[in-house]
Amino acid sequence: MEKSLILVYILLLIVTFTVVCMVGWYGSSDVVAPLIMLFAVVKFLLVAFQFMELKKAHSFWKISLTLTLVLFTVLVISLK
Repeated sequence: MEKSLILVYILLLIVTFTVVCMVGWYGSSDVVAPLIMLFAVVKFLLVAFQFMELKKAHSFWKISLTLTLVLFTVLVISLK
């Protein structure tokens, strides 16, 4: 249990550091904004499944949350 928490924490740090480096190197280009949105989705799912105990929830909630998040992300990226 503790190893998975540490692994998720390290992954969150790596994703956050990656986003900061992308913005620092590339600024606000047309490619960076959708990538940041995708990284935010990954971070949200990591936090929701690991720290909010969604992995123990009923499969309906897992699927509905993931599909809603994916649809919202696609909508936001396509409107840009």
